Amino acid sequence: MKAGDPLKGRVLIVGLGLIGGSLALCIKHEHPQAKIIGYDINKKQARLAIMLGVVDEIVDDLEMGAVDADLILIATPVKKIEKMIELLSQLPLKKRVIISDAGSTKMEIVKKAVSLTEKGYTFIGGHPMAGSHKSGVQAAKSILFENAFYLLTPEADTDKEAVERLKVWLKGTKAKFLQVLPQEHDYLTGVISHFPHVIAASLVHQAERTSQHQSLVTRLAAGGFRDITRIASSSPDMWRDISLHNKDVLLQLLTEWQEEMARVTNMLANENEDDIFQYFSQAKRFRDEMPVKEKGAIPAFYDLFVDVPDYPGVISEITGYLAKEKINLTNIRIRETREEVFGILVISFQTEEDRERAEKCIRHYTNYDTSTGI
Repeated sequence: MKAGDPLKGRVLIVGLGLIGGSLALCIKHEHPQAKIIGYDINKKQARLAIMLGVVDEIVDDLEMGAVDADLILIATPVKKIEKMIELLSQLPLKKRVIISDAGSTKMEIVKKAVSLTEKGYTFIGGHPMAGSHKSGVQAAKSILFENAFYLLTPEADTDKEAVERLKVWLKGTKAKFLQVLPQEHDYLTGVISHFPHVIAASLVHQAERTSQHQSLVTRLAAGGFRDITRIASSSPDMWRDISLHNKDVLLQLLTEWQEEMARVTNMLANENEDDIFQYFSQAKRFRDEMPVKEKGAIPAFYDLFVDVPDYPGVISEITGYLAKEKINLTNIRIRETREEVFGILVISFQTEEDRERAEKCIRHYTNYDTSTGI
């Protein structure tokens, strides 16, 4: 097998949501001679996947799709990944089959996968670090993982040829593959994804408590506060399971966070102006040095802020220009609070390319100022 050659064979995608559907599209595009089989306990999602051409066929039973598969990708919530691994370990799979997953945690899943490796099957933990604010197979797209990091967590004794073969299967994602240990993966994603979700949820809880005796909180939170806590709107089921899977890392980070907040409390209580300035200055410097165009663990928000005048029809005017240039938008909203944020009209796009095209479009047709807010 050459690295650039398209592969033949049967690929089973377990879980036909956004991630599973997007992986299927990537493999279909890069390996057109492969057969993509889909399995999902949600029969409606499975039927939709075949109607949309995301998979070539669907199976009602996991065994029907698994026993002849050359590659099995499990793209379900983390708790269900464990259950699927357990079911697969009881089936007579092909000896050279590669089994991988797309879960946001790795240590517990890799431990569970011992039931597969003990029988001679190859399991390689995986985590494509990309997502969308939309869900379901109808939101699947082949460009979802482009330039995103795709973490693989093979064990020390995992067949290196199998790891390379998995990368070939996944070449169509156009992702950047990184190999890390399972425990390293969980710490890294804990810091830059799981922990921020906990903090976002806690900020929302605090705002909700405050709103019970200060009614303006809800109205004023419609601006920047809503944006910085967007990730708190993610699936509660998913984040319950991720939090429990990565409990030890989160407990460590929460302890460190409490120490950090104690330091801030001390600075404020002592009115230490220099330390407070340095605290915000160092945070700004580190944040500003982060890569702007890299994809990370949390889906990026491709927002465009447009400073529009307040008159009837201005929104339909803007959307009309975008429609004329065939630029798709995912959301549009008006801000009432504009403190420290440029623009009152906020338009969201699926990709950075769409946002760049929209910015050029609006500048071409109007004299309205725009900003990406980066």
